[in-house]
Amino acid sequence: METHILGVRHHGPGSARSVGAALDAIRPDSVLVEGPPDADDLMALIAHAEMHPPVALLVYRPDEPKRAVFFPFAAFSPEWTAIRWACKNQVPVRFMDLPQRHWLALEPEKKADAAPDENSEERKRSDPFALIAEAAGYSDGERWWEEQFEKRHAGPDIFQAVIELMTAFSEGQPIEPLDAKREAWMRQTLREEQKLGREKIALVCGAWHAPALATLPTVKSDTELLRGMPKVTVAATWLPWTHRRLTYASGYGAGIRSPGYYEHLWTLAEPASLAIHWMTRVARLLRDEDLEGSPASVIEATRLADAMASMRGFAMPGLAEFNESAQAVFCFGDATPMRLIRERLTVGDALGAVPEEAPQVPLQRDFQKETKRLRLPAEALDKTLDLDLRKPGDLDRSRLLHRLRLLRVEWGKTTQARGKGTFRETWKLRWEPELEVALIEAAPWGNTMEQAAARFAMDRAVQAEALPELTTLIESVLLADLRDAVEPVMRQLENKAALTSDVNHLMDALPPLATVLRYGDVRQTDTSMIGHILTGLVARVCAGLPAACSSLSDETAAEITKRVNNTHSSLTTLAEEPLRQPWIETLSKLADDDSVHGLVTGRSTRILLDDAAIDTDMAAARLSRHLSRANAPAQAAAWLEGFLSGSGLVLLHQPTLWGLIDAWLSSLTPEHFMEIMPLLRRTFATFAMPERRQMGELAKQGEGASHIAAPANDDIDEARANLVLPTLAALLGTRTR
Repeated sequence: METHILGVRHHGPGSARSVGAALDAIRPDSVLVEGPPDADDLMALIAHAEMHPPVALLVYRPDEPKRAVFFPFAAFSPEWTAIRWACKNQVPVRFMDLPQRHWLALEPEKKADAAPDENSEERKRSDPFALIAEAAGYSDGERWWEEQFEKRHAGPDIFQAVIELMTAFSEGQPIEPLDAKREAWMRQTLREEQKLGREKIALVCGAWHAPALATLPTVKSDTELLRGMPKVTVAATWLPWTHRRLTYASGYGAGIRSPGYYEHLWTLAEPASLAIHWMTRVARLLRDEDLEGSPASVIEATRLADAMASMRGFAMPGLAEFNESAQAVFCFGDATPMRLIRERLTVGDALGAVPEEAPQVPLQRDFQKETKRLRLPAEALDKTLDLDLRKPGDLDRSRLLHRLRLLRVEWGKTTQARGKGTFRETWKLRWEPELEVALIEAAPWGNTMEQAAARFAMDRAVQAEALPELTTLIESVLLADLRDAVEPVMRQLENKAALTSDVNHLMDALPPLATVLRYGDVRQTDTSMIGHILTGLVARVCAGLPAACSSLSDETAAEITKRVNNTHSSLTTLAEEPLRQPWIETLSKLADDDSVHGLVTGRSTRILLDDAAIDTDMAAARLSRHLSRANAPAQAAAWLEGFLSGSGLVLLHQPTLWGLIDAWLSSLTPEHFMEIMPLLRRTFATFAMPERRQMGELAKQGEGASHIAAPANDDIDEARANLVLPTLAALLGTRTR
């Protein structure tokens, strides 16, 4: 009976190549691989024609899907090579690590994720090669491993050297309790295979565990270690993975820095041609991006990489030499293009695929069916998606993305606000493997995307504590076209609105409702239920706002002013006179109340002026009153900030207002001017650069300067010009004056 221990480094192409050579030489009748036995039934899918790495085994608790563990595999993973060899040669293969049904139950005993101390035992066990590399004079463990393993086409004999190295390195080192349990389970699995009469058994495991499997202790000691372990119910499935995710240390056995480069090493037939092949790929990538990448540069970069390797005592150049050569030759010393090389070549953008036969919850299957129907593939690259909501296909894509976002599956994010009255929507998409877990978490809500999103929205409506949360939710429900959820969510919204007395919450609730009511028809949604709720909210805001604006601090006044702007913008968007008129009357009360903070009264006056509720003479009178010597300079400056913030055109076109402000500033004492200067600078900083330039010209001209006026033209036909006003007002959502 023979036992062959193949100690490897996870995701190493040199190790994978050596494992393949060793298995061909040994011809075992059983293969044991470090991995979760909970997924033994899924091993056969590795031989499926539709299975393409990188992929990952996901083992999770169905009652708590966030408690999950990923086991990623790349094409160059030694474990993947071993399993594929066994499937191809019809040799029994199974996982031999501690099952996740115990591991997840023991999870509270695990140490919190933290960077290990430079000389700690944890560091030695997590990456012993880092310390070996340090002792050998290498900059890091990955470089040492690359030189010793990845560039070689080593045979099976190398594994004996690995066992001897790790035995010497681990001698006298304490073992973590969980690692002791894992190694005990591996030995018990080996004993089970021996009892089945296997003549040749090959074990593929992390190099650190190789010494623990080379010499078997007593069965009793291992049984005692494993006695009484708690367990939970788990489920397992295959997920597509990405090279970018392989760079994250959070995955089991992951954390490699250069999966794209490793895949290149794996597919390369002859190591001697590594440099020329890699530099050719770099040049091709740069040319595709309209950057310099000539054949002459490929030759020069290859020679430079070889020269640097020789200077450093290496037989062949590695990734460090390739990067330095590429930056010097292709990028002319500029580090910026190197980011592109790292992202697209060194790391890579590969996304794996799994067959449909892999276990899935119904919601995952519905998601795949919808993405296939809508021709919206999940891709690992950043992708911008422009949707025209007038087209049925784009409208369905938008609904799917909004349903996913409602379920907290953040596949897409809108990159710009949904324009008022627009039929376009822009999304930025990037698929991450963790989103599969989010889909599994959402599975209890329903078997289809529409059903799950509707039930989730109804539950959120019941749990919502604040009115703005409900108004945002109803907007999401309508965007996702969840008709079954509209009435229950609206009912909760109506009940919450009736019980809410906080004017701030009422004002925060208005903009989402107004947006949906005004533009929901682009999505062919029924918004009739929103109208009466919005009317009630406006009435309560108008009744409660004056009292809420008394005795405000500067910070609170700024918040109220922002809400006043948003509310007015929303009501202007609706262009509903029964809603707009009481709001204008409320602003008139605020503008006339000298006890209200100047920021609020100034803003109210500006809105009234822009809305033609007051004329320029009345605005000038109020400006004169608030800038009088009877008022403190700080209060006057706050009023001026509210009146002018956002646009200074009113000053450029109204000589009276300009003169009043100029006279007020001239009357200030130096002390008062220095006191209010920060407020004034903040106000004028909000003006556009051309506005500030024209104001400077007017101030330079001094008293009596002429203001901007329309160019004189005696041929203007006012009657014809007035014909444009109704159409222009409709486009802008304003009233004709």
